[in-house]
Amino acid sequence: METITHYIKGEPVDTRGGRYADVFNPALGEPCARVALATTDEVNAAVAAAAAAFPAWAATPALARARVLFRYLQLCQQHTDEFAAMVTREHGKTLSDAAGEVARGIEVVEFAVGIPQMLKGEFTDQIARGIDAWSMRQPLGVVAGITPFNFPVMVPMWMFPIALACGNTFVLKPSERDPSASLLHARLLKEAGLPDGVFNVVQGDKVAVDALLDHPEVQAVSFVGSTPIAEYIYARGSAGGKRVQALGGAKNHMVVMPDADMGMAVDALIGAAYGSAGERCMAISVAVAIGDAGDKLVAELAKRTAALKIGDGTTPGAEMGPVVTSAAKQRIEHLIGQGVEQGATLVVDGRGHKVDGRDKGFFIGGTLFDHVTPEMTIYKEEIFGPVLCVVRLPDVGSALELINKNEYGNGVAVFTRDGGVAREFVRQVQVGMVGVNVPLPVPMAFNSFGGWKRSLFGDHHAYGPEGVRFYTRHKAVMQRWPNTASSGVEFAFPQMK
Repeated sequence: METITHYIKGEPVDTRGGRYADVFNPALGEPCARVALATTDEVNAAVAAAAAAFPAWAATPALARARVLFRYLQLCQQHTDEFAAMVTREHGKTLSDAAGEVARGIEVVEFAVGIPQMLKGEFTDQIARGIDAWSMRQPLGVVAGITPFNFPVMVPMWMFPIALACGNTFVLKPSERDPSASLLHARLLKEAGLPDGVFNVVQGDKVAVDALLDHPEVQAVSFVGSTPIAEYIYARGSAGGKRVQALGGAKNHMVVMPDADMGMAVDALIGAAYGSAGERCMAISVAVAIGDAGDKLVAELAKRTAALKIGDGTTPGAEMGPVVTSAAKQRIEHLIGQGVEQGATLVVDGRGHKVDGRDKGFFIGGTLFDHVTPEMTIYKEEIFGPVLCVVRLPDVGSALELINKNEYGNGVAVFTRDGGVAREFVRQVQVGMVGVNVPLPVPMAFNSFGGWKRSLFGDHHAYGPEGVRFYTRHKAVMQRWPNTASSGVEFAFPQMK
């Protein structure tokens, strides 16, 4: 069986600690590889390699760094199919969905290639007699990324292209559930001309995470995952004096007004709720039906949910693959049972779904609940599976109240033909990313991605201009040359005259 290793100072490195974990193909329900689990010593070696490489990389002109990333961009475009096949094999999502993930990650690299113009400072001549001033942005040093299983290609690409373009060196700790893509990133970066040690990979579990959070030379940590872990990483990393950007979980709502284009709304909900088996932080997991929209919406959703084409992600025409692990399947099916026990109407039950020839696979059918209330567990918890809950409310004001009370604030959408309703909804909703007749309002690479409330811990959103600010420090400089006579000692606080 293939062993997936670490990557330190430009070379694959197997673990010296002797710990490994199985990597499963979720559609088969069987291991397809094993991954090394790092010790603290191996994390220290990766950080040391990054620290040693930092001075030369930071001193490399921004344009030269961008040219390395441009060559990496070209290589990524040539290896899209290889990335997508890795994702489907180890995560389970369909090949078309995996290819879309790769494409969205490549967009961030395209943005990163243009970062030199964003690193420019400002200059002010003669702020006082004989004194000029300017500002500059400089890299932090060694930075780390801890990334989730659900986007093993795209989410790391939210982080390291921006960090590298800004002059930092990077240590990536990918999910141990689907780690292969991390090594392809490393190989392509080296082929593009990235110096050894600038980009490193440590595979692993909580041991590796804690070692990165505690390491004094790691200046900043980026994380995407569940809210409890995001909060833990933010607290532990910040306590160590690090800059931390920790993106957490979500409970995304889509409000369907009575005047909405019902066909468009149903199409949007089916794709946003069941795409990638619901394992997206931007998945719509709650449909809020306003007024008399509910009956028609649920009737159409029931037909479409029951007809989903579920299978191995490599099967042509498959619309949804398995969930990532057996434990995830058991947890999701348990939550469906809780929904029934607590009084929600189970319209379509996905439990026990079987796929021909894939009896061991971690498959769940699309599941639809109606008449869900905010007190129910299926409403409160992030299910992270193919389960859509319908909540019925009388008006948009009630919908805003419901959404704004929710502890999460990642993404939200409203479907309506009324511009006034849409405008007020956008202004009043307390959520970081908002769609109007767009179910998954994931910003482009030249914007920034991030939620509010308990969906984000830290001050900076991911990638885009916010990413540049996260991975750099602002420095203000004042300059005077001794070409005039000294005015003597001044003990008062300096004033510009």
